[in-house]
Amino acid sequence: MDISKLMFRDGLMQGERILVTGGGTGLGREMAEGFLKLGAEVYICGRRQNKLDETAAELMGLHAQTSGGKVVAHACDIRDADAIHAMIDAIWADGGALTGVVNNAAGNFISRTEDLSVNGFNAIADIVMRGTFYVTLDVGKRLIAEKKRASFLSILTTWVWSGSAFVVPSAMSKTAINAMTQSLATEWGRYGLRFNAIAPGLFPTKGMSARLNPGGSGGNSNNSMNPMGRAGEMHELANLAVFLMGPGAEYVNGQTIAIDGAGFQATGGTFYPMLHALGDAEWDQMRAMIKGTNEKDKADRATS
Repeated sequence: MDISKLMFRDGLMQGERILVTGGGTGLGREMAEGFLKLGAEVYICGRRQNKLDETAAELMGLHAQTSGGKVVAHACDIRDADAIHAMIDAIWADGGALTGVVNNAAGNFISRTEDLSVNGFNAIADIVMRGTFYVTLDVGKRLIAEKKRASFLSILTTWVWSGSAFVVPSAMSKTAINAMTQSLATEWGRYGLRFNAIAPGLFPTKGMSARLNPGGSGGNSNNSMNPMGRAGEMHELANLAVFLMGPGAEYVNGQTIAIDGAGFQATGGTFYPMLHALGDAEWDQMRAMIKGTNEKDKADRATS
């Protein structure tokens, strides 16, 4: 990201301690960089320790000397509640309570729903729905017991308002987290805990392209369909995340904010327009590409 386009003053987030799930790559990495640049202590987690260490070293090299913050990497599979508990224990031991959590870790791939298996559904639901809740519950219980204030931010999609064909497991799981956001905003607001969410439109990342737009033939990735004629830029997402997580927005609670150039209003932001007419041959080809990406990622994890 072009860090010069952060709209906030240096030092704004000094004293903040924020966990970003899925923070080694993609949108999580970009938000982590924004928080670090503004002085926060940032904890990033994901399944590949080597990638997390690489990201932490890169961000520290760019910003640690000038910001006063830090990045600490923790390998953790958020599908495992016990692993989450151990990670949060380690974070608490490294300086005390978190002041914020960004539930960013996710998984997704395009598929006709009739082609899905139970394992395919669970691959998404276990990360997006269950993993997000496990992290939120573990951190939230500690904060309530210690009478600490904090902010929770979940990264969703505009499908939470409409559903979306061809990504049904993600649409269902993200919608569940939208419900969690609104529910806990009211239930846990009395404890000084805030819950908000961002629904990004198209912000191109490597993972998104490989599984949602394989070979350029999938997904809602056509910039010409957006009223602004472009994809989002990473500093724009980071600025919104900082606003919701940093000091000064303490009365914003229970909100899901779209950042998509009005794509939802124009087209619904779904995959239906690009995919509904594809036949068996096209789906077979995309499924093979996605499988190849998954196998490569599995091999990378095995060597990390």
